[in-house]
Amino acid sequence: MQTSLKIAVVGSGLVGSLLAIYLKRAGHTVHVYDRNPDIRTIQFSGRSINLAVSHRGWRALDDVGLGDEIRKLAIPMDKRAIHLVGEPLAYQYYGKEGQSIYSISRGVLNRKMVDLAEAEGAEFFFNQRIWDVTLATATLHKGETEKGPWEDLPYDMVFGADGAFSRVRHRMQRQNMFNYSQEFLPIGYKELNIPANADGSHKLDKNSLHIWPRNEFMLTALPNLDGSFTCTLFMPFEGENSFEALKDKKALEDFFATHFPSTIDVIPKLVEDFFENPTSTLVTMKCYPWTYEDKVALIGDACHAIVPFYGHGMNAGFEDITVLNQMMQQYGNDWHTILKEYQKSRKPDTDAIAELSYRNFQEMSSKTADVKFHLQKKIEKWFSEKHPDKWQPLYSRVTFSYRPYAEALAQGDRQKAIIEEVMNLKGIEENWQSPAVENRILELLDKS
Repeated sequence: MQTSLKIAVVGSGLVGSLLAIYLKRAGHTVHVYDRNPDIRTIQFSGRSINLAVSHRGWRALDDVGLGDEIRKLAIPMDKRAIHLVGEPLAYQYYGKEGQSIYSISRGVLNRKMVDLAEAEGAEFFFNQRIWDVTLATATLHKGETEKGPWEDLPYDMVFGADGAFSRVRHRMQRQNMFNYSQEFLPIGYKELNIPANADGSHKLDKNSLHIWPRNEFMLTALPNLDGSFTCTLFMPFEGENSFEALKDKKALEDFFATHFPSTIDVIPKLVEDFFENPTSTLVTMKCYPWTYEDKVALIGDACHAIVPFYGHGMNAGFEDITVLNQMMQQYGNDWHTILKEYQKSRKPDTDAIAELSYRNFQEMSSKTADVKFHLQKKIEKWFSEKHPDKWQPLYSRVTFSYRPYAEALAQGDRQKAIIEEVMNLKGIEENWQSPAVENRILELLDKS
């Protein structure tokens, strides 16, 4: 327990709600503000990408005893299911036997997290627009419009957990020596839906993350508890195969018949969903510093928004809370040091997962359909099982461990150079499990 402070959390999303629980457990008075209505009273907007919870996310939940409650809402996925045109369904397993990532609806989880935070004693204030914050005094300014009038809300400390377009960060950006970058992908996404069968069962294998890779665009599907799948179509905004090109019902149906023929029977409301649901953007945002003295701090997407292709946006945000809590345990009531060490620890890792997430789009959309890539994954799995002390595949290092993201990126680059050389060995397709290949990898590891 720390000396009790009055703390405001701006943003009632996943990170803001879990942070509220941690702060309440530490003995603080916690008020959570959100510009939107209570998520428990509204339908989602048709712009959701299902979450893939992995080790880092579960650790943050388990550390406050919530993991088992949340696991009831999740479905384990131990593999990718790759749907190619005119070819049999292929599976790529993620890690060792028993290792899975977990699909969970963003809306379902967010509603549950708000319930749990309220049960801890955190107070939520919805439909409250926070337009600015006075950093030196941790005072929030809320009002109906950006031009005022505003009501001043003084606090001992403020956490900005208000997402990629954070108002709290917007205020911090107006300081000297504040670095900020924002980059949109030329690719957007649109939510679609595969409903359950009449008996409530899933139309596709429910323990797989389904991918229809088509190079510059792709479709994914993640399972829900009610038997449905939340699908996401990722594609360019402009060009030949793009959202711009799919202007009417015929163009859309022809496009899916050509590129995603296996989905025709499982997405009955394709046209309705496509034209009703918004086309959303994908952005990577980086900034620094994340804190102002011992008064204001950013957390989650407010300081490191990433694209969703590694499934680690929420996991990275939850890990922010894990690290912040570790600093609270170590430094007691010294919030100046807590916040300083928190941002120092997390910044390299969040930069690394941003890079990894960007790269993984190429893997998911293109390489998963490549026979040579499948062989590469087999070789990595085979060698890592023989020499677990010498080789851990990059995906496992990111998803099934707690090691720093920055370390995973560095080790992944090292291993990539080695495996590329191995893939060029003569006869590798027939002899990939041979002692010669094993020895060559060991030799390259020693040299690197």
